[in-house]
This record gives sequence, structure tokens and C-alpha cells, in this order.
Amino acid sequence: MAKEGSKLAGTGWNVRRSPVNTDGPWPDLDQAWSRVLRIQAKLHRWATDESDRRFDDLFNLVCDPAFLVVAWDRVRSNKGGRTAGVDGVKPRSVDFGQDRFLCELRDDLKAQRFVPLPVRERLIPKSGGKLRGLGIPTARDRTAQAALKLVLEPIWEADFKSCSYGFRPRRRAQDAIAEIHFFASRSYEWVLEADITACFDEISHVGLMGRVRARIGDKRVLALVTAFLKAGILGEDGVERDTVTGTPQGGILSPLLANVALSDLDEHFARAWQAMGTTGNQRLRRRATGLATYRLVRFADDFVVLVSGTQAHTEALRSEVATVLVPMGLRLSESKTKISHIDEGFDFLGFRIQRHRKRGTSKRFVYTYPSKKALASIVAKVWALTRRSSHPTLAALLHQLNPVLRGWCNYFRHGVSSATFGYLAHYSWGRVLRWLHQRHPRVSKRVLRRRFFPNWVPTDGDAVLFNPATVTVTRYRYRADRIATPWARAAARAAA
Repeated sequence: MAKEGSKLAGTGWNVRRSPVNTDGPWPDLDQAWSRVLRIQAKLHRWATDESDRRFDDLFNLVCDPAFLVVAWDRVRSNKGGRTAGVDGVKPRSVDFGQDRFLCELRDDLKAQRFVPLPVRERLIPKSGGKLRGLGIPTARDRTAQAALKLVLEPIWEADFKSCSYGFRPRRRAQDAIAEIHFFASRSYEWVLEADITACFDEISHVGLMGRVRARIGDKRVLALVTAFLKAGILGEDGVERDTVTGTPQGGILSPLLANVALSDLDEHFARAWQAMGTTGNQRLRRRATGLATYRLVRFADDFVVLVSGTQAHTEALRSEVATVLVPMGLRLSESKTKISHIDEGFDFLGFRIQRHRKRGTSKRFVYTYPSKKALASIVAKVWALTRRSSHPTLAALLHQLNPVLRGWCNYFRHGVSSATFGYLAHYSWGRVLRWLHQRHPRVSKRVLRRRFFPNWVPTDGDAVLFNPATVTVTRYRYRADRIATPWARAAARAAA
């Protein structure tokens, strides 16, 4: 790999290359993306073809101008580009040129004098009154993490199993819900709802780096990953704390590392699934002998195990899952991990999944629809937006309200959501009307409705209240293991 890796890092880069310590031009974003995708496709193909291969020369790619340009674009363009780390520098307000910023970062990386700074902690309220710690790295650290992720992700994607959907390219929460619906409709009636206690905070660095070393042999890359894990946290109280476990939420690299750690769980259940039989008939014969078959569906640190068997089989799986998580320093929450039957239903990723009798028939089907908690969340957001008196005009209110409603409905449109959308449309309409009455207390209701409610739709100029009831509800197609990676597609285009 060292020979091929060196050759890879030097090919296709004869024009506009920016040497170290020069002010030469860096590649533009299109050129950089083209090079990055081409190299990622090769890395992914090599990792797929040789499952036991260790990559020994990757650090030069982390320092490659194209990878740094793409990484910097991602850092600046996402929502986190407006927040600063402990150095007070916001990515979108870097007060010196991109070339200088990236050249200095590249120089430090290549000279191995790059040292990550502690992440800045921000505590985010959670349901139930608890707080979740969010770690905000500096702009330099975020760029280095993004470049590192661009190199490592195509390698690990060759190993990740199809039952994992969170923080992976081309995969969505709806894919996880579709798989649950598929198996729950086919005799997988018992569900182990698992909850990992403080997953991102308690991942064992020793266990995680052991899995990383199984694929990555470049000691410079390993040292960089370790440095990010050990960077520490500057708390809101101003006290700096060491990070002996975990990977702070908020870092660009953290979701990938969490998936690497939890892939041990995926592989355990994938081996069990293969042992149960490669066809549906083989698994059916297994169940006829009184044995259970089961399937894991995971989205980041949220997962369920669907069981075709008995409640006793499902209870046994609880201790099995707990045992698999031990090497990674993780443990199940005793209070939040529970067993449910599909007729009782359960909540997962904002959806309620439950089997009901179809109205007017004696047949029973599995339905997915927005959970009560998800509906309460969007209702609370609408209420908060429509109680503010700071909106100068109705148009200003609608410009903030419409994206919230549209995004929520797009997420839940792949379910039995028509009735919920109708309720949300009625509630939003009433809240906007109430806001207008409060905003213009001296104007009669008749005048307000004539001015702002043509055809009974809240309107102000070009701004019109989004109507959730108009969203078309469709069933999401279960894609199983047919979800192609972006690098597989790039390789296919290159071959054509």
C-alpha cells in the first residue's frame, strides 16, 4: 500500500499545485472535488476488494491541497461556520485569505507540529430537563478533521454493514424506518429498544483505536486521530478537562469514529444473521424448531433489535447486546432499554411504529406515523415563533415559520401522516391569526382578515403560509443493501 499510496498522492496534480511556503494559487473547488472523488473511489475500491488490507500511506492525502480545499469549503458552508472555538475565530469570518489559512495549516500538518486545541463546550437542553454537551472545535481543527474524514470515510464505508444508517453517505433515517416496517410486517413482532448511556462521552479510546488500527497502518494518521480524541474540553465554567474517554459531539470526525466503534455491534449481528440462514426458507425452518431469528437496525447510537420469536428470546438478547458493547466501554441504560411488542408500538427516530387493525376490516397492518413527542416538538416551535413580538411584519414571520413547517413535513411524509399534517395546518393557521391580532390590537378582525387573509390564507406580499395539509404522503421504498456509495457511482462513471 505504501508504494501505491505514494503514487496515488502524486498523480494528476501538475497544474496550479501550491507548494509549501509559497503563495501560489490553490485549486478551485471544482478541481479539488474532482480529484478528491477520484482518489476516494480508489480507496473505497481497494478497501472493498481486500477486507484485511491496512492502508500505510494516507497522511499525504490529509495534507493534499485538494482535500484541504474541499474540507475548508465544508467547514465554512455548514451551520457551524458561524460559531467559534476556544480561539474565537469563526470560519465564515476568517480575516485573512483562504490560501494563507490553508497553507499555514498544511505546513503545520506536514511538519507534524499541528496540535489540536480543546473544544469549547456548550450545554444544550434535552427533554426531561437534562443537558447534552456539545463540543465546538476551532476552525483549524475542524478543517483538519474534515480532511481526515474525507480520507478515512471511503475506507470504512467498505466495512460498515447495511443495518447501519446514521451519519453515512446516501443513507437516511427513512431507510431505517423502512427496514423496521419491512421486518415488523413479516413476523418480527418483538422489539428490543436499546439506549446506550452517554455513547459519545464513554467510548473507550483503547477499544476505538484498536478498531482503527485494524484498517489504518499510517502512524501519522493514527497519531492525529488520537490527538483529536485527547484534545480536552474547555467547559462553560472556564475549567479545562481532559478527555480520557469519548469523542465530543460537534466534531466533524466524531460521527465517523462513533460508527467505527459501534460497527463491532453491527458485525456481531451480521454474523448471527448469516448463521440463521441465507434464505427466507432457511430462517423459517429455524423458527419452526423453536429458535428465534433477529435483525439489528441502527441509526448512530439509537438502535432496535427486531425479533421473530418469543419475549424470552428478546430478553436474552438484552444481555447479549450489553456484552458486545463492553469492549468499547459502553453500557445499556437500564431505565430506557425496554422490550415491546409491535401491537403495543414503539417510538424510533421520531416515528411511532405500531400494528393496528385496518379500519373497516379484520386485517392488521404495521403503520408508521409521527410520534406524539415529534408532534409536540413542532407545535412548540410554531408556538414559540408566533409568540414573538419582534417580527416587524407578517412576511418576516412567514419567512421563519415556513422552512420549519416544510422541513418537518418532508421528514414525516413517508408515513401515515395526513391526519397529523391536517392538524398542524389548522394549528399554524390559528397561531398566525392570533399573532396578527396581538400585533395589531387596534385593527378590527374584519380589516385584518381582508388585508392579510385573501382566500383565508395568511399572505403578505410574496410570503404565503405553508400549508402542511398539501404535502403528499408516500411510502418510502425499502432499499435493503442496494444503497450505492458515492464512490461506487464515481467508479462506474469513470469505467464508462
